[in-house]
Amino acid sequence: MRLQSFARQCTAAETFDRVAPFLADFGITRVARHTSLDRIGIPVWCAYTPNAKSIVVAQGKGATDADARTSAVMEALERAVACDPAVAVLKASMADLTRRGQAFHALAGLVSSGHDPLSADKETDWVAGQDLVSGETIFVPWQAVVLDRTIRDSRYWQSSDGLASGNTLEEAILHGLMERVERDAHALWQLRPQAARQATCVDTAGFDCPAIHELERQIADAGLTLRLFDVTGDLDIPCFAAFLGPGGTSFSGRLRHVDVTFGCGAHPLPRQAALRAMTESAQSRLTYISGARDDVFPADYDRPLADSTRQTMMAVPGARDFVDRPSRTPETLIDHLHARRAGPMIAVRLSRPDLPFAVVKVLAPALENPEGKRRQRYGTRALRQALTQ
Repeated sequence: MRLQSFARQCTAAETFDRVAPFLADFGITRVARHTSLDRIGIPVWCAYTPNAKSIVVAQGKGATDADARTSAVMEALERAVACDPAVAVLKASMADLTRRGQAFHALAGLVSSGHDPLSADKETDWVAGQDLVSGETIFVPWQAVVLDRTIRDSRYWQSSDGLASGNTLEEAILHGLMERVERDAHALWQLRPQAARQATCVDTAGFDCPAIHELERQIADAGLTLRLFDVTGDLDIPCFAAFLGPGGTSFSGRLRHVDVTFGCGAHPLPRQAALRAMTESAQSRLTYISGARDDVFPADYDRPLADSTRQTMMAVPGARDFVDRPSRTPETLIDHLHARRAGPMIAVRLSRPDLPFAVVKVLAPALENPEGKRRQRYGTRALRQALTQ
């Protein structure tokens, strides 16, 4: 598959106008501005889906209110679609698919804890996806792409990882793929020794991007400290992790888990990756301030800050310049990842084709996954790194 652009096909305001008539159809009842609950001023919005089968509150962030509002409703839409995806289901065993000559991936790395991987003769529901390298059809287990928390004892771990939306199918695939790259890079970065992680702290002065410098000014004016880390891994796609916490000498006192928030972003353009990480760390603050998300619990506010996080915030930023690479183009992105052994990469379209937006689930089983209730916490890439460092 050849992607055509790294940019969105419409402005945020245009996207909102396109999807707004469909919000009620997908159970989204309210859209709210949360920005002013915090003192930073980085725009954060929320969209509410009261009868959702996963998380009721979806959040969005951005450089402007229009960006954040659209981000929130698109996240709510992608979750709503993933709860009841418009996909054809094929009931078969792996042996059946083999006899029919149909390609498939059983996604053993996504099997839930307490379950065994599929056996060759065990029937299950499959859905068709597209292999992004070959363009061929490949089947994957339905339970690995649906996001319905009402399903009890699912064989596969349900997650929004790789779930993405866009104005077009291609746009959604790009964002889902970048999320998988981001999760892989962050998982591998976390496995490095503390000193090695701290050595990746970078100064934002290395970006020729006014938007980044404006965000950092807002953070500093709010009395907070930003620490930005270049967590780019061997896939060689820019990825940054941002930590946001109290400024000054506050780290010598008692701090809670919620006092330092985290954001991460990957994008072929370094400035875009850094912006995503920074705005997501601000969004995470508002997650705790508002207390509205289903996956935030009272105990989260009493947990002490981990010593490793405290040390992370004390890292000294190093000087580096980050520039866009002219050789990194949309057309060559998937080939680049394939050459770096990121494959297979599979996209499953979950939304109806008649909608003015697209929702996909991108699966990259060779890459590492975030924490979750899976039978297997780490994959081959993480184990290889752990054995060689």
